Amino acid sequence: MSMTRAALTEADIRMLVRGQTEDERAAAAHKICRRIDLGIDEGDRAAAQDILRMMAEDAAELVRRALAVTLKNSPQLPHDVAMKLSRDMDSVATPIISFSPVFTDHDLAEIARATSSVKQVALARREALSEVVTAALVESGCEEAVRIAVANDNATFSEHSLRSAIDRFSKAEAITTAIAYRKALPLSISERLVDIVSDEVCQYLVDHHQLTPETALQIALGAKERATLDLVDQAGRTSDLKAFCAHLNHEERLTPSLILRALAHGHMAFFEWALAERAGVPHHRIWLMVHDAGPLGLRAIYERAGMPARLFAAFRAGVDTFHSLQSEGSTMTVARLQERMLERFLTQSSGGGREDTEYLLEKMDRLSPAAPPPIPDRVFA
Repeated sequence: MSMTRAALTEADIRMLVRGQTEDERAAAAHKICRRIDLGIDEGDRAAAQDILRMMAEDAAELVRRALAVTLKNSPQLPHDVAMKLSRDMDSVATPIISFSPVFTDHDLAEIARATSSVKQVALARREALSEVVTAALVESGCEEAVRIAVANDNATFSEHSLRSAIDRFSKAEAITTAIAYRKALPLSISERLVDIVSDEVCQYLVDHHQLTPETALQIALGAKERATLDLVDQAGRTSDLKAFCAHLNHEERLTPSLILRALAHGHMAFFEWALAERAGVPHHRIWLMVHDAGPLGLRAIYERAGMPARLFAAFRAGVDTFHSLQSEGSTMTVARLQERMLERFLTQSSGGGREDTEYLLEKMDRLSPAAPPPIPDRVFA
């Protein structure tokens, strides 16, 4: 598809060269740049580029700014002119730095390392940035430029650059928070942020980014077992329940009370992996013993896991209730599942001890009366 070609008029060029005021020359510069941006004949290209170079040398800031603003998005701007404008005063340079498509990654990295904070911020505002450019910004950029860049999910950061940003700006809450809220984070970066960010942002990391079981457990370090169960609620969102249960067991925190509370709250997958860890039996065999081996299967694996006989009736009731609720299908909500499970446990005369009962009552109190979303498939995993 051919593009309409517009010729440069002698009158505009004459006004650009001989205009008596800056305003006249700037107006002529704007008109000429608009025509160049629309496309010119190949025969006029060299002359047009010479005119742009002349504008870039104009003593009037207004003329140079007219050039920068008008051609900030244009591929017609010669590379050497773009580089010259990027070194100009901030009012001229920032439109080109923020938008020009003619820069290479090397050019942008050079701008990040060698220019003012205003220009670094303009660079950080580009729609997308490569790892080469973000590495230079992290190394040399001001705090505001780095904050803007890490908040942009179209800016690509290497793991090394994110780690360097955290090391350099560990006291800058705006930067560490922006990193935590990126759509994707390497595991090592999530781990690094846990000890730095606020409780609210830490909760976001647990909910939205992968953490090792060790770090997830450390979040509740020193807390009572019920705090650990709240962590189990969060750990249910990760695919690594096996490692999580293994770590709990290693820390001697995979107790019958914890497992009972988790089951009462509907965490069947955690219950299965906890039995597998305590019994030293593969998960697939645990699944069969719990769900598909008749009434004696659960008792056999329960005893193999070294669980106390006095709590078996409570676990049996929990598994049976879970199965009956599972059969109700996709209309069952998370809150309804938890409510029914907790109700069943609280009516069992052979349930857990007093602390377990108090915990379950507290959980009942926290259930929201609003209609929550349906249970996702992973609850029944």
